[in-house]
Amino acid sequence: MGGGARSGQAPAPRPGPTLRLARLVTELTAPAVLVPVLMIAVGWHSAQGGVAGLGWALLAVVFVIGIPFAYIVGGVRRGRLTDHHVGQREQRRVPLLVGLCSVVVGLILLVTLGAPRPVVALAAAGAIGLVVAVTVSHWWKMSIHSAVATGTVVILALTFGARLLLSAPLLALVGWSRVRLRDHTVSQVVVGGLVGGLVAGVVFAALH
Repeated sequence: MGGGARSGQAPAPRPGPTLRLARLVTELTAPAVLVPVLMIAVGWHSAQGGVAGLGWALLAVVFVIGIPFAYIVGGVRRGRLTDHHVGQREQRRVPLLVGLCSVVVGLILLVTLGAPRPVVALAAAGAIGLVVAVTVSHWWKMSIHSAVATGTVVILALTFGARLLLSAPLLALVGWSRVRLRDHTVSQVVVGGLVGGLVAGVVFAALH
C-alpha cells in the first residue's frame, strides 16, 4: 500500500518524461511485490536451498500479503477503495487492520507448525510494522512503500550479508517515485523509511 500526501486532495502530478518512470518504480517496489520476493529469499535461505524452505515461505506469503492484497483488490472493484495502493489516508485503517489480523493468524500457524525461525521472524516483523502503520495512519500518512523497501534491504543484509546494504541508494529512487507522483511528501517518505528500517532491524535481528 502506498498512498497520497493529502487524503485525496493533492493535485495531479505534473506531466513529463519522468512521470512514467515514477509510476513504474512505484509498481515494481510495491509491498505486494517486495514482500513475496523477500519471503521466498529468506525461506529458501533458511533451509539452505531446500524445497521445504520454499514451502514455508509460500505459506507465509498467503497470510502476510496474499489475503490482505486480495481484500484490497476486492475493495477497489466494489468501489470502497480508490486504488490498490489505498491512496486516501481515511481508507487505510480497515485494510491495514485486515492485514494485521491475517499476519497474526499466519504467524500463529507458522509457530505452531514449526516453521524456520527466519520465516517466523519475518512474519513477526511484518506484524509489528502493521501495528505501527495502523497507529500512524490514524493521523498521518507515512509511506508504506518506503517502509517496506527499507525493511527489505535491512532484512536481506541481515540474511545474506552486509554487502546487500550497497543497494540502499535504490531506496532514494523509491522515495522519489512516491514524491514525484505526489502520493507522499518528503517527510512521509523519510519517516516511512526510518520506521521500516528500525522495525526490521530490531524485530528480525532479535528473532531470526
